[in-house]
Amino acid sequence: MKNISINIIGASTESYPTGITPLEISKSIKEIPKNVVICKVDDVLTDLNEPLVKDATIQFLDAKSKDGHSVLLHSTAHLMAQAVKRLFPKTKVTIGPYLDNKFYYDFDVETPFSEEDLSNIEKEMHKISKENLEITHEVKSRKDAISLFKKMKESYKVEIINDLEKSEVLKVYSQGEFTDLCRGPHVPSTGTIKHFKLLSSSAAYWRGDENNQTLQRVYGTSFPSEKDLKKYLTMLEEQKKRDHRKIGKELDLYFHDEEVGPGLPLWTPNGAVIIDELEALAKEKEDASGYKRVRTPHLTKGALYEKSGHLEHYTTSMYPAMDVDGLDYYIKPMNCPHHHKIYANRPKSYRDLPYRLSEYGTCYRYEKSGELFGLMRVRSMQMNDAHIYCTEDQFKEEFIGVCELYMEYFKIFGIEKYEMRLGLHDPEGLGKKYINNPKLWKKTEEDVRNALKGAGLKFVESVGDAAFYGPKIDVQVWSAIGKEFSLATNQVDFAVPERFNLTYTDGDGSSKTPLCIHRAPLGTHERFIGFLIEHFGGDFPLWLAPKQVSILPVSDKYNAYADQVCSELKKHGVRAEVDNRSEKIGAKIRDAELQKINIMLIVGEKEVDGKVVTVRRRFVKEQETVELNSLIERFTDEINKRSLPYRES
Repeated sequence: MKNISINIIGASTESYPTGITPLEISKSIKEIPKNVVICKVDDVLTDLNEPLVKDATIQFLDAKSKDGHSVLLHSTAHLMAQAVKRLFPKTKVTIGPYLDNKFYYDFDVETPFSEEDLSNIEKEMHKISKENLEITHEVKSRKDAISLFKKMKESYKVEIINDLEKSEVLKVYSQGEFTDLCRGPHVPSTGTIKHFKLLSSSAAYWRGDENNQTLQRVYGTSFPSEKDLKKYLTMLEEQKKRDHRKIGKELDLYFHDEEVGPGLPLWTPNGAVIIDELEALAKEKEDASGYKRVRTPHLTKGALYEKSGHLEHYTTSMYPAMDVDGLDYYIKPMNCPHHHKIYANRPKSYRDLPYRLSEYGTCYRYEKSGELFGLMRVRSMQMNDAHIYCTEDQFKEEFIGVCELYMEYFKIFGIEKYEMRLGLHDPEGLGKKYINNPKLWKKTEEDVRNALKGAGLKFVESVGDAAFYGPKIDVQVWSAIGKEFSLATNQVDFAVPERFNLTYTDGDGSSKTPLCIHRAPLGTHERFIGFLIEHFGGDFPLWLAPKQVSILPVSDKYNAYADQVCSELKKHGVRAEVDNRSEKIGAKIRDAELQKINIMLIVGEKEVDGKVVTVRRRFVKEQETVELNSLIERFTDEINKRSLPYRES
């Protein structure tokens, strides 16, 4: 039998017989860890038991690697599906993808799973893991695959196959009695999967369409070690404590009302303070960068969105048209078409560029009811929006200027981990999902790539995530406890300005079309405040806290002095209030702590006599007695500097 040459990354190049599997190779090479779960063959993720038939380069991966963990999660989803089929044979399986550190599988069941059911499913999963069933696959023709799953009475799999492209290679994976349609790859055996936990279950619609069958979605997680699993579960518990919906209710920041409608948050006075502070911060930064603020209406004629391309590419995310005097009107999903109109209202020359317009406009987007989630997925949103019109020569500086603004905000809010993702177009979507101009796509994407590299900014590329009018940067951030959020966007528009006939007169007298940069460094107030609630756990920095100081008189006879202190603080812009309830001081302190108020000022006989206050601060053990003017100076300095939450070292 002819031998093949295998270059093993981290080891050496060796000669092996044709048909040997990566798993067999891994057992024969001492440099390869024994806990590998998957490999890359010529940079393509491949099953360890896939026979090798030609020369190749192999990289072995364990479950701690990003790709290895993804495969482990996906394989655990199959393990769960097998356990479900054993315990509930009439269940129909649908899809079971992996997510970031989690997986889920959707099932068509007669009765939703109970907590006891989930516990029993998890026990059965451990049983199957101990059976150490080999996970194998084979390629099927479309006809044979359909015949197989019809025989198994798995109608969802038949529907999936019928919807796939004719060129799709159909793989069928099996482990023991369980067989599933899947692209793979998977770990070599069920015994590889040891440390997992089912997390929750909920209702879901087949293919996300609320008109389709309601399914039961079960979430779980899986890790290469018990230590990693426990660490992740501990983080999930912390996330529950920091859930913005829970804390938002406790701190009375916002709420939803059924008569108002789902996805339409109502901001209370406490929540409005946070919005006002964020707007003040953004306006301060934008004023320093030469932005001009504008305001635009909440609705407009459909012809405007037809011209911008939103009706063609974005209509499923827009609310239906309203008939007004025989014409279609829409409530706005974004501000850009209106800003284009403001730019075009007066002639521009090259001396006017870059021309930067900003607005805190409220936009409305239709999100399916099943996808609404607290402040993260809403239907009404206030955007930290702006559009920069510039020449081609100005583009790099303006684009990087926006990215640098991100960095300033990250520092202010203590965001240490972030990732910039360059969204590129998918050539197959030209004319459908994207503006059909291949040359401009190629040029603009290269311009953005070069600008980022030139500024020394790290980024990853993501094909298929561009806006319909150009490439974009999406910024992912991680909260203090490691939860990932989508935050900001920085988009290049090479197409729509021409549609709106936006021009400027160049130095040589010729008429040219500007580039447009769409940017929203703080995203929407809703999503960003949701992030901040969880990032800080409700313990906002002093400058952002809705209630900064609570003054606590130890009895009613000190209320007058407490009012004087409160009045003096308010004169200096400090948000202060007096708790003049006829409660014991211990109860007042406890309630202030539950409201996560940064600073409590206790006033009693000695404070009145000395014209001082006793300061009790969150996360600081020792109280101190301070003269009020000195304290005000300290507070205002901390507020003006927008310092991060105070912690005793």
